[in-house]
Amino acid sequence: MLSFLLEHLKSGRNAVKSILGRGQVSIDEKVVTKFNEPLQPGQIVSISKEGAVAAPSLTGINILHEDDDIIVIRKEAGLLSIATDKSDDLTAYRQLTEHVRRTDALNRIFVVHRLDRDTSGVMMFAKSEEVQQTLQNNWKENVQERVYVALVEGKVAQEEGTLSSWLKETKTLKMYSSSRPNDGQHAITHYKRLKSNREFSLLEVRLETGRKNQIRVHMEDLGHPIAGDRKYGARTRDLGRLGLHARVLSFIHPTTGKLMTFETDIPKPFLYPFRGETTSAQ
Repeated sequence: MLSFLLEHLKSGRNAVKSILGRGQVSIDEKVVTKFNEPLQPGQIVSISKEGAVAAPSLTGINILHEDDDIIVIRKEAGLLSIATDKSDDLTAYRQLTEHVRRTDALNRIFVVHRLDRDTSGVMMFAKSEEVQQTLQNNWKENVQERVYVALVEGKVAQEEGTLSSWLKETKTLKMYSSSRPNDGQHAITHYKRLKSNREFSLLEVRLETGRKNQIRVHMEDLGHPIAGDRKYGARTRDLGRLGLHARVLSFIHPTTGKLMTFETDIPKPFLYPFRGETTSAQ
């Protein structure tokens, strides 16, 4: 079926799969959604303008890009990337698995990296184990840029700076900075102040290393915990969520070798504390 449609529609592979997934293709007036559906000589294939099968809505996810190798999404705060146990929690992983299986029941997705449940922003999944391993094994070389924005408590004095420490984990799964060099995983975080007033500062944060809860720990070390982050020293709850957003992800595509960059807007709640001020976040 797929090769037949590719030949006659003159469209790309992903576009054809989307047409199938939306239930726009019929064989002898019977809707089909699988790309490997067998096609016999003499059968009539028709394509409708509107799909007969409604695509399931994704909760807390927007797909920014999808091809044969990867899916890039924007995850909302409050959604788990992947379940930590066998619970029935809604996750990005579970929803995307259902998404790719609409065209082939054998399709799978693979976790490349994660965002904390209460962190929003750009993240990527692989569509094969081979692509997953390629990305993870060459993560530092493939990923050109990872930029976050963080709304933190208080006025950050320095316009920019770098935080470097060794991170360890307590028995209660809380990360902290060790005072002894080489005692734990080395973590380096660079920040630049975008906006600030007496109560809050908006920072652009760039990761040189990607450790668990790295930004959250380093902002607490700085004396300016992330807004809403009670686990790491925050006192405010006004935001209604964690003040951390993965804004930019730029990487070398594992198959094509092309540079791909995905940038999202700063969440509006992060800008509310600075309404009416003349400085702007770039």
